[in-house]
Amino acid sequence: MATLTSLLAWLYIGIATWLAIYGAHALILTLLSRRARREEGKEAVLPPAAWPRVTVQIPLYNERTVAARLLDAVAQLDYPRDRLEIQVLDDSTDETSLIVAQRVAFWRAHGVNMVHLRRPTREYFKAGALQFGLQHTQSDYIAIFDADFVPEPDWLRRALLLLLQDEQIGLVQTRWGHLNDTLSPLTRAQAVALDGHFFVEQVARDAHGLFLNFNGTAGIWRRACIETSGGWRAATLSEDLDLSYRAQLHGWRLRYCPSIVARAEIPLQMAAFKRQQFRWAKGSIQVARLILPTLWRAPQPLRVKLAATLHLTGYSVHPAMLFLLLLSLPLMLAGWPVPAGMPPIWLSVLGMSAPLLYAVAQYDGYPHTWKRRLLWLPLLMALGLGMAWNNTRAIWEGIWQQGGVFERTPKTGADRQHRISTFAYTIAPDKSTLFEWLCGCYALATTLLAWWQGRWGALPFFVLYTVGFWWVSSQTLWQHWSARLQHTHLRRRVVHRHIFGYDRAQHD
Repeated sequence: MATLTSLLAWLYIGIATWLAIYGAHALILTLLSRRARREEGKEAVLPPAAWPRVTVQIPLYNERTVAARLLDAVAQLDYPRDRLEIQVLDDSTDETSLIVAQRVAFWRAHGVNMVHLRRPTREYFKAGALQFGLQHTQSDYIAIFDADFVPEPDWLRRALLLLLQDEQIGLVQTRWGHLNDTLSPLTRAQAVALDGHFFVEQVARDAHGLFLNFNGTAGIWRRACIETSGGWRAATLSEDLDLSYRAQLHGWRLRYCPSIVARAEIPLQMAAFKRQQFRWAKGSIQVARLILPTLWRAPQPLRVKLAATLHLTGYSVHPAMLFLLLLSLPLMLAGWPVPAGMPPIWLSVLGMSAPLLYAVAQYDGYPHTWKRRLLWLPLLMALGLGMAWNNTRAIWEGIWQQGGVFERTPKTGADRQHRISTFAYTIAPDKSTLFEWLCGCYALATTLLAWWQGRWGALPFFVLYTVGFWWVSSQTLWQHWSARLQHTHLRRRVVHRHIFGYDRAQHD
């Protein structure tokens, strides 16, 4: 028994050390972003003598709630109309295609060069759609927007000016803003997470010559960069991350500009957020498996290789957090002190680096409201812990599988002024929801034992585990059940209207 306890203790220390390494990486990125902020200057960029031809690609798949909104926004980009082409790469199988056809006809009648392209099959998913669109345009510059984005009219001119500064720049990625960050605790937590990436991580990587990634949307590519780097491929579920790293390994520079913003909708459904995170986690590990051997053979500085490795394997913190929880209960029952076995500075890095990164992001991004937004941090911590089971599954699949089915994240069309009453697209819970609920029960048992034994330092983390797992599982179930009730109610109203000639529900 003592041998088993010692083995579990050493495993616990190893996992905690692994997490501390990623915590140190977050701390370094935070410090580098502060240095970048102090050194950044505003250089005047002169417009070109003649604006080049640009194609904006809009990949769509069953996006009836947001397709018209995006097409209208892109059609109103402030760019010479004879130099702008808009490709709607529509793989939809529902009424989205009818909506797109109507908006394309409307804007073509108003002088906008907007084309509606449909493929015979959805082969290779988003990567296939982007490559298909590339074959149907002669433009040298390609901007990409996902369905949930709403770019400002000046977005294209500003982003393209940065791309034209240097022929070695293959991509300019811009910052994601938020359309609906205040609608729910879930959207608030996600907003803090996204801000950490766009106000700290991307800023630090761009300013210090580290590999950064295209985020799949709200960026503009040089066509030559895409083609010389091998084009879009579906070997992973993160075709954006894959192409980003291949481009940088081919010598292209990728730039990030936080001052140019494209606002986007944050998922309102817990199930939709889980699907998005699953795809990102699985895809990033697939990219790591494919790219890291080449990266470590490339003539890149050691600091670049280390940062890239931690970047591509960043989602591995989720299985580490899950196993840390699972080990805590038996170790406490055996009388082993938890947390212990690590130097205090490691524990500090483990517990404080990530919250510091997100706090700095709020300070940088919202100078007038950052103090209030700091109250959202506990939501993000609980959500991150609650996603541990979902993302652990994704990591496991990413290690053993190549490619996979690209499952889209359902959109709603909601923003800060318009809260939706029902979801147009819903995702049914699966057996993983049960495992998340059981993880919450296990976390509660660990919490009660920690309280009973007086382990006050570990108690807040176990509480967050409990809240996180039960929040993720219960909201997944509640939103699906609520949506089904709403759809049933709507169907009954349609039936009564058809049979009785009026909406009976309004007369009850």
